[in-house]
Amino acid sequence: MLDRDTQYGELDYSDDPRITHQDVLAALGPDAETLMAEIDVDVDELIRLISAETTMLPPIVIPDELAEDRTAGAPMKAATKDEVISSATRVWKKRFLKGTVMAVLLTLGGGGAAAMAMNKSVTLDIDGQQQTVHSFGDTVGEVLEDAGLSVGAHDSLSPSPQAAVGDGGVIKLERGRKLNLVVDGVSQESWVRATNLSEALNQLGRSDLAKSGTWTSMPQNGELPLEGATVEVKTLKNVTVYDGANEPRKVQTNSVTTKEFLGELRMTLGPDDEAVGGLDVKLVDGAEVHVSRTGVTMVKQNEEIAPPEQKVDDPELEKGKTKVEDPGTPGQKTVTYKVTKRNGKEVGREKVSEEVITEAKPKIVKVGTKKPADPVIGDAGAWDRIAQCESTGNWAANTGNGYYGGLQFNKSTWDAYGGSQYAAYPHQASKAQQIAVAEKLRDDRGGYGAWPHCGKKA
Repeated sequence: MLDRDTQYGELDYSDDPRITHQDVLAALGPDAETLMAEIDVDVDELIRLISAETTMLPPIVIPDELAEDRTAGAPMKAATKDEVISSATRVWKKRFLKGTVMAVLLTLGGGGAAAMAMNKSVTLDIDGQQQTVHSFGDTVGEVLEDAGLSVGAHDSLSPSPQAAVGDGGVIKLERGRKLNLVVDGVSQESWVRATNLSEALNQLGRSDLAKSGTWTSMPQNGELPLEGATVEVKTLKNVTVYDGANEPRKVQTNSVTTKEFLGELRMTLGPDDEAVGGLDVKLVDGAEVHVSRTGVTMVKQNEEIAPPEQKVDDPELEKGKTKVEDPGTPGQKTVTYKVTKRNGKEVGREKVSEEVITEAKPKIVKVGTKKPADPVIGDAGAWDRIAQCESTGNWAANTGNGYYGGLQFNKSTWDAYGGSQYAAYPHQASKAQQIAVAEKLRDDRGGYGAWPHCGKKA
């Protein structure tokens, strides 16, 4: 009997295209001696039967990988060809030899136990869905390969691909899915091992997005495809909207921007209206949306036309005095205005046209042209002496120094003491009129102190 290590070695198959003792023993596994004894056959007999014309083995497929490489030299091509053939041979033996050995054992009779030992029943739990497969594979990876399943970089496999698997074993595979989650316009890509959106949100720690009121582009229990998906999420927001002069109102919405929000409410903007801040503003919970409404209307209104003033000289009326002879009669007109209002308040008014309905009757004002009589004055001699001192006795003095007449009044003092009833400026009034104003000033000041130097001449 051969040493066990010599017989079985590692559970692998040689790259020799011929079927060897090692290949058969590896296919039968640790119970090879027992299985062959059960049907009274040795390794050489099994090899002969496997190689017989009655046994149909699939051909070894050698991929034509070298045909496309026209740049490699002859030595490199030869080395590469050997590697390709060796690899194809190992795959061929590993995939088909077990089945062939089982077929031979069954034909010899009494090989049922051997077939059952080699053909395992394994449960595959794939994303929570279970199915039973039969495989001659010894490891998790081999069973998955026989089932036509591959493990991606973002998948979760338990046990590992190298782990041994026996009859009745369970293999759990959770496949990764790429999820592009767009929350209120912000995109984030992640990998999840979930079959529906709700599970994916929990895995990402975003269970808050599963609460009532949140809008999603697929149902919470919607299935996530293996090729991945993009899911848009819009959170529920409490927004206060101020629409022109209307009372503010609170609205719940899933809208992301002001533009989307106004569209949801079917609020249109006129050519002069605007959303404060713009239409691209991102909304958050507690946001305020202000819409400024600007409207232009044409308004007609009746207005009174004030009587125009017509002045008529009256030689009988003292100069500087006026008298209303006829108050006149107001007219009527219709005026059209272009009125601009913003949020209910008028911000601009422009006259467009007017139509006179009734002409106004002029107001007649008589203007006196009669030269006023000289007032009664006291001691003219005293004022002559002061005038001699102030203006060398020139009662019409106007030197441009801001003081006028014989007594050198300034304009403000002249007006304050009634001089304007005689003339606009002192030098335009008569000597008696200038003295009359000077006497009022003297009496008000209690003496001639208004002329500090020349008053002593009085």
